[in-house]
Amino acid sequence: MTTLTFRPSADAESPVVESRTAAPSHNAVDPAGAPGNALRGLAPNWFAVVMGTGIIANAAATLPLQFPGLRMAATVVWALAALLLIGVSAAWVAHWRRHPDVARSHGANPVMMQFYGAPPMALLTVGAGTLLLGSDVIGMSAAVTIDWVLWSAGTVLGLISACVIPFRMITRHTFDGDAAFGGWLMPIVPPMVSAATGALLIPHTPAGQPRLTLLFACLAMFGLSLIAALITITMIWSRLLHHGLPAASMVATVWIVLGPLGQSITAAGQLANVARTALPERETAALDIFALLFGVPTWGFAMLWLGIAIAVTVHTRKSMRFNMTWWGFTFPLGTCVTGSTVLYSHTGAVLFAVVAVALFALLVTAWSVVAARTLHGAMHGNLLRPTA
Repeated sequence: MTTLTFRPSADAESPVVESRTAAPSHNAVDPAGAPGNALRGLAPNWFAVVMGTGIIANAAATLPLQFPGLRMAATVVWALAALLLIGVSAAWVAHWRRHPDVARSHGANPVMMQFYGAPPMALLTVGAGTLLLGSDVIGMSAAVTIDWVLWSAGTVLGLISACVIPFRMITRHTFDGDAAFGGWLMPIVPPMVSAATGALLIPHTPAGQPRLTLLFACLAMFGLSLIAALITITMIWSRLLHHGLPAASMVATVWIVLGPLGQSITAAGQLANVARTALPERETAALDIFALLFGVPTWGFAMLWLGIAIAVTVHTRKSMRFNMTWWGFTFPLGTCVTGSTVLYSHTGAVLFAVVAVALFALLVTAWSVVAARTLHGAMHGNLLRPTA
């Protein structure tokens, strides 16, 4: 058994990982030379590129303020996310075939293992976009079929990550009191994404037991992810208060906390919207009330955390060098857009519409910066090159 102690240092550029049984390092220099082995530096966190791109399309599709050209632009972004999903998936398969030792080491690394939650969320995000926007291009029947495939695969992989990664953390690693960071949420959030995106498939599911089963499965995954996320967020809050900020290279992971908050609001609202197709009126009304009683207070805490995340980022901006954790600025923020939009649809309160539009503008700005940095780093930097 490999036992590792993860100690994030506030003045370090990256987390320090001490191992009693050394695992192959994904940062090792390839003897054959980096130029011919670019895929050696690939890791599951690259699927965050798909997540961060896809959430823009999904958020735009239902944004309270719809203006000419928005849906067309959103469809283009969805197509880009779909192409990125295909490209990153193919590269990841090639990575496993060419560098299996490095790929396996990711599962032993207490930081990188958390990002095994990214592949299922990438599948779920693109699947939802296919139904929301892709149907305009490929037709509703094909869109539903593709979404079913992506949702099913993403849900299975997400449930595996939600179980296996915490199990490995419990049985193979030892963590100090200051170890908790936003990345711990990555493997347990996918079931919440399944709940939110599964709601879109409920009207396309045969009535009766199949539709009822899907609805309750989504509600169960909502609870599974929510309770695990609340426990983890408490640990992250405690870590920040007792031990201060994480390393500058990890500050962007503070934003990940917004993911389960915004996605849970979205899931509660969307499941309430489709409940009437499967449940009696009394239960439908109860879910509609729950969407508000849960959604509004959770939205309030999400706005508090957003303020903290912005303040922390501004505070450390001069020492933050670009890395792949910057994609944490995108998908979590996008879930706050969809959560605000859902609350607006349930309440009619302009407050939520204004916030949704403002956060969407911030999301697009963040994506533009991070995408440009990623493209430059992949082509001219060291994002895909292992370093000594």
